[in-house]
Amino acid sequence: MIIARLRATSPQLLLYFTAIVFMGAASGCFDTSYNNFLDGVFHITAQGRGMLEFPRELPGFLVAAITGLLAFLPETRVASISALTTFAGMMGLGYVHLADTNPGAWHWLVLFTVLWSTGTHLGMPVQASIGMSLAHESKRGRRLGQMGSLGGVGVIIGAGIAWALSGTRSEPPYWLIFGAGAIMALCAAITFLQIRGVGRQTARPRLIVRRQYWLYYVLCILFGARKQIFITFGPWVLIKVFKQHVATFAKLRIVNSMLTVFTNPFIGSLIDRWGERRVLMVDSFLLMVVCLGYGVSHRFGSAGVWVAFACFVLDEVMFGFGMARTVYLSKIAEKPEHVTASLGLGVSLDHAVSMTLPTLGGLLWMRYGHPWVFFAGGIIGLLMTIFSSMIRVPRGEAPVDIPALEGPPPDPAE
Repeated sequence: MIIARLRATSPQLLLYFTAIVFMGAASGCFDTSYNNFLDGVFHITAQGRGMLEFPRELPGFLVAAITGLLAFLPETRVASISALTTFAGMMGLGYVHLADTNPGAWHWLVLFTVLWSTGTHLGMPVQASIGMSLAHESKRGRRLGQMGSLGGVGVIIGAGIAWALSGTRSEPPYWLIFGAGAIMALCAAITFLQIRGVGRQTARPRLIVRRQYWLYYVLCILFGARKQIFITFGPWVLIKVFKQHVATFAKLRIVNSMLTVFTNPFIGSLIDRWGERRVLMVDSFLLMVVCLGYGVSHRFGSAGVWVAFACFVLDEVMFGFGMARTVYLSKIAEKPEHVTASLGLGVSLDHAVSMTLPTLGGLLWMRYGHPWVFFAGGIIGLLMTIFSSMIRVPRGEAPVDIPALEGPPPDPAE
């Protein structure tokens, strides 16, 4: 049955899914080891970790401008460029580990972190836009769910590589882990180049700002604040409070990704059935639960680490709910060409917050302790609930068409 479905699937869709798996594998290698790399090699504090988020997230803030500069290229070419940039950044980080005794290694760390971040963030809007162009207008949530699921498969592969390479060593061979991730990103770049006639092929608007999209912008800003709970301070609790190592993060990433392989398609279908409003309100409530768990986990003694593990796993699964924002935008967009430009602006807005908030979070951690960072995160969850409840999609209006050049491909999953 699976073989028959693969044969019936568009070759362009198969290439797209393959590229997503490769990018997921690159992400699995990076996310599994980066925080331990900072702690084990550079010995930075929570405050220093928060401050590093400013340059790390700066490319995300600039992604609307970068996407605009590349607006003359087909979206699949932009996706390939983003993967090549990710490749260069991860190769550079491998070099940093080999040269960590060099007094200038810190500057190289920041440089290659920014380069990696540029590639990753540049790919966010175009990969989503390409994916929606490969789906019927009523099945875009499902398509994004499939995209997230296959990305999770890639993360399992990448985390497995990191786990195998690190083992139980006190200082894993980070240069090998980053190098393996770089190879995965290079494979993704080559695969994206093979895709033809998919996504926007002509010049796109460089920047779209519309009053009627204001709620989408607000939701992106709140997401920028919310995601730092997972990216920055969640892992830091496990590293600093519970003393966990790379192998632990590899195992957690594998568990997370095995779950998201199943939960992302389910969430995508849920978006199509329930609508964006209800799905995002569930996400906001769960965020408050996660923040409370992180904030009090240290009070559970030896069981506290398992509470933190549960929060870490649930937090990543919840990222799938973010697909609802993308589908919501596609439903309120006035024109097809507004989608990629607006997604890029959304990424920039969420990073305007995420590049500055971690510095404040790091100061809060150092002065009052880590629970207060997560109690503040709970307030963000409450604000997300309020604004998510305001979502309205006019009835009787179909989402804008996001065409592939050669028309919609066959989709056996639908």
